[in-house]
Amino acid sequence: MEPGLQVNAAGGIATVVMHNPAKRNVMTTAMWREFPGVLDRLAADPGVRVLVLTGSGDTFCAGADIGSLRESAAESQGLAVAAEEALAAFPKPTLAAVRGYCVGGGCQLAAACDLRFAAEGSSFGITPAKLGIVYPAPSTRRLAALVGPATAKYLLFSAELIDAERALRTGLVDEVLPADGLAKRVAEFAGILASRSLLTQAAAKEFASGPARPEREAHWSRLARESGEASEGVTAFLERRPPRFTWRG
Repeated sequence: MEPGLQVNAAGGIATVVMHNPAKRNVMTTAMWREFPGVLDRLAADPGVRVLVLTGSGDTFCAGADIGSLRESAAESQGLAVAAEEALAAFPKPTLAAVRGYCVGGGCQLAAACDLRFAAEGSSFGITPAKLGIVYPAPSTRRLAALVGPATAKYLLFSAELIDAERALRTGLVDEVLPADGLAKRVAEFAGILASRSLLTQAAAKEFASGPARPEREAHWSRLARESGEASEGVTAFLERRPPRFTWRG
């Protein structure tokens, strides 16, 4: 099978798989180009409540195809940033399920997800200092916001890999699981996210990722009043039943 993005959806959970196993799932130019459009389609699908990003086999993603960097580093970097920004702006919860190498552009994409669960034995790194490439400003700021300036500098200055346990300590990942338990935990947690109020999640995602904007706060307050989500949530709690949240954005 040719390198590409594989997409499947079931039970409100869409899974996007980076598939290039011959090269540890490195992202080709075509894959970078394809990424934003895939996300747009999933964002517009009312049946999709959660996005899981992962890699084929036992590797998440070992970065960008070095051949594409030799041809045009600026173009490749621009495509990677566009994919990263599209992922960060995805209006529903996103979760990276990481096995093996999560390096370079792969780590860039993982950092753009809302949450990251990793298997024991996974390795994380951002390696432009090995290639003399200036890491993009938006990606650097996102990394620093996630792990703090000191850890961001450690990763970017050294280009060294860190293990899953250190990634957990620094906030780069949220949970570390035994390798044989990752898929089950990701499916379980994604199911939990899919059962919650998308209105709550979408508002929280926007509030957490940017400065205060009174007009957007008013926007979400209006949607909260009009959506009926809170009424359903309270009623379900009092009736001791699972809530049936219907807001889809």
